[in-house]
Amino acid sequence: MRLLIDVGNTAVKVGIQQQGKITRIDEVDIPWQHIEEIVVAQVGSSNLLSAIELKAQQHGIELRHACVSPELGAIKCAYKQYQNLGIDRWLTVIAAHYLYDSKDCVIIDSGTATKVDVVTRAGGHLGGWILPGLDMMIASLLANTEKVFSDDVSAFEQSLGLNTPNAVKNGALVATLGAVYSGIARLPCDFSQVQVIFAGGYGELLQQHFDKPSVFVDDLVLRGLNYWSDFVR
Repeated sequence: MRLLIDVGNTAVKVGIQQQGKITRIDEVDIPWQHIEEIVVAQVGSSNLLSAIELKAQQHGIELRHACVSPELGAIKCAYKQYQNLGIDRWLTVIAAHYLYDSKDCVIIDSGTATKVDVVTRAGGHLGGWILPGLDMMIASLLANTEKVFSDDVSAFEQSLGLNTPNAVKNGALVATLGAVYSGIARLPCDFSQVQVIFAGGYGELLQQHFDKPSVFVDDLVLRGLNYWSDFVR
């Protein structure tokens, strides 16, 4: 049984891979007696991983940390300095390509930050963008202006704001969706040949406001981590 760990900026996602299936579980429910290997994707603080590291040490299991490479199978990294690409982005590219290998893909992984990446059906990673996540956009705007304010009750919508909280939240949403459409426009094909994939804490919200066919994959990084592990074993 393979234990998959995604250490994000604010939370840890845990999954177990067994017989080709990945199952999300809580950290407290890890079946340590059955774990044979542990693979980690880490962009967040090492403190978030400390409890798992201690348990792994107690059970004599080594942790393998996923890393970015110039290529992995058919996938080629867009970055010349490939070490500078975040491992979470690399893993979403890997997962997207092998889940939807007949299509060009635009990946939107939105949490603390929003990452948009574009990969062709041939496996060419074209690059991407990193934006502040919706909450960070709003917090930054409020911190650097005197008379702009928001609230906790207004919903994110695409309509023009008719009050300041609406204008702030809706502005963050449409700015993020604009990056999605711009990513699609970078591909030399029509939309029927593009798979748009949303992931992350705000992925489901963004998908609900996206007006074209798409999918939401909650465990995209974990899936990419599993593909990565299969390649490098």
